[in-house]
Amino acid sequence: MAEPPCSGQGSEAILKTENAAVEMYRFAAMMLGNEAEALSLVENTVAAVDVDPCADPCAAKGLVRERVLDGALEIMHRQDPASFADLPAADSGSCLEDDDTALSGTEITELVSGAERAPLRDWLNRLSQAQRAVFVQRAVLGSSNADTARAINRYAKPSIWTAEAVSNLFRQALCSLASSLVHSAPAAQV
Repeated sequence: MAEPPCSGQGSEAILKTENAAVEMYRFAAMMLGNEAEALSLVENTVAAVDVDPCADPCAAKGLVRERVLDGALEIMHRQDPASFADLPAADSGSCLEDDDTALSGTEITELVSGAERAPLRDWLNRLSQAQRAVFVQRAVLGSSNADTARAINRYAKPSIWTAEAVSNLFRQALCSLASSLVHSAPAAQV
């Protein structure tokens, strides 16, 4: 009987790869708002990445994640370049003092796949491409303001996005999401 690849780690590596692909699909679908386009992006990205199945699965996941993010941003910029052309106005009356209130992985999972999935998707569909890109990168990927600005600037012409602009837009998005979820929740029965 033939020995499985990677000294018995083959099935573990395959499972991690499959889980990473599902995670990247969810992320791409949230970024793009189109499940078919997200599936195509993830499939093409995974097929184009040369991954050694015996190598560190986390390194492969990071590479695929980076390429899916780049692909999603390229599509978003192509669909609506004007959305990324202007920085958001400074928000003087935000409902949050800072944007260090990142959602936990559990909260994101509940919003993406739980009972709140439809209201979240409806809310995301009302955002501009830039707002959507900032929210998904910060809340779902956990990217910093600076990393998010750098990612957006790879396609924005001119490259005007700053960590401060991302922070302002992310706080505005969190306030908007909170308001949207409160208004979509069924009224409490007395």
